[in-house]
Amino acid sequence: MNNKIGRMRSWLHAIGPGIITAALVFGPSKMTITSQLGADYGYALLWIVIVAIFFMITYTTMAARIGLATQQSLLSTIKQRWGKAIAITIGGCIFLVTASFQAGNAAGTGISLSELTGVSPRITIVLFSLLAAGLLFFRSFYKLLETFMTAMVIVMLLAFVATLFLATPEWRAVSIGFRPSLPKGSEVLVIAFIASCFSIVGAFYQSYLVQENRRVSHLADQLVAKDKSIAGMLILGFMSMAVMVCSASILHPAGIAIQTASDMGSALEPLFGQRAAAIFLIGLFAASFSSLVGNATVGGTLLADALGYGHHFSSRAVRICIALVMLAGVIVSILFGRVPLQLIVLAQGVTVFIVPIIGVAMFLIARDKRIMGNSANSLFTNFWGALGLLLIIFLAVAGLRSLILL
Repeated sequence: MNNKIGRMRSWLHAIGPGIITAALVFGPSKMTITSQLGADYGYALLWIVIVAIFFMITYTTMAARIGLATQQSLLSTIKQRWGKAIAITIGGCIFLVTASFQAGNAAGTGISLSELTGVSPRITIVLFSLLAAGLLFFRSFYKLLETFMTAMVIVMLLAFVATLFLATPEWRAVSIGFRPSLPKGSEVLVIAFIASCFSIVGAFYQSYLVQENRRVSHLADQLVAKDKSIAGMLILGFMSMAVMVCSASILHPAGIAIQTASDMGSALEPLFGQRAAAIFLIGLFAASFSSLVGNATVGGTLLADALGYGHHFSSRAVRICIALVMLAGVIVSILFGRVPLQLIVLAQGVTVFIVPIIGVAMFLIARDKRIMGNSANSLFTNFWGALGLLLIIFLAVAGLRSLILL
C-alpha cells in the first residue's frame, strides 16, 4: 500500500511541470478567444484544438528532453551556441511580453472576483496580486507553485465540467465539429486561438520546470520523462474544448456575442440561474489567478537567467524579477482598468519578433546529437517539428499583418 502511495506521489510530481504549463497558458485571454469561437461558430472549429495541442505537445516534450539532456538552462545552451546577445534578447523580450500580458491576468482575476462578490475590481486586483507576490517568500517556491497550479487546474476542470453538464450540448453536432472546416470570417479568431494555445514561450519554459522539478523533488530522469509533459497538454486541450462546447451550446443558439470571458458568466445567469454563472466565474478566476502567478514566473525567471543571475527559484534575483512582472500588471490594470492598446501592440510586436527565434533555437538544439546524445529528435519529431516551425512563422506573419492594420 505504501509503495502504491509512493508511486502515485512520484507520478504527480513528475507531471507537475506539464500541469504548471497548462495552467499558465490557459488564462483569461485564452478563455475569451475560446468562448468567442463557440459563440460565433458553434461546434464547427473544435478540430483546431487538436491541431494546436498536437504541436504544443511536440514542442513541450522537445523542451522537456532538452531540460533532461543538458546540465544547464536552455538560455545558457543558447548563449553557448549562438552568443550572449541572442540569449539576452530572448530573455528580455519574453520579460516584456509577460509584463504586457500580466495586466490582462490581473484584470481577469479582479473582474471575475468582483462579479462573484460585488467587491470593487481594484480591491480584488491589489489583494490577489499581493497574495501572489506572497508566494515568493516561501522557501520551497517550486513545490508550492506546483501544488498551487495543480489546485487551480482541478478547480477549472470541476467548474468547466459542471458548466458543460448544465449546457447539455448536442453530442452529434460536437462530433461533427472535429471535421476540419473553416467558416467564413473565422480566420482571425482561428489564428489567435492557435497562437495562444500553441504557446512556444510556454513550451520553452517547460525545460526550466523539468530541471527545477528534478532538482527539488530528487526524481530519477525516467520519472520526469518527456511523456509526462503530455498529461498537462491534454488537460489544456480538454479545458479549451469544454469552454468552446459550453459557449457553442449556450451562446451560439441565442446569438449572444461576447467581448470578454466574464460575459459568458453573465449569459449563463438568465438561462440557468445565479449558481451556474458563479460556477463559470470560479473557473475564470482560477484561470486568471494561475496565469497571474505562472506568467510572472516565466518572465522573471528568463530575465534573471538571461542577465546571468541564474534560474533557480531559490535565487533572490529570480524572485525580484518575478515580483517586477507582477508589479507591472497591477500598476497597468489599476491605472487603466483594462489593457491599453499601446501595450497590446507592444506585446504583439515583441511576440512576432521573438517567437520564431525561440522556435528555431529549440528545434536546432533538440536535433543536435552533440548536445542531446540519445535524446535528440527522432525522424518523426523532426518532421512534425519542422511543420510546427512553418506554423510558427505563418502565425508571426499573420501577427505582423494585424499590427500593420491597427
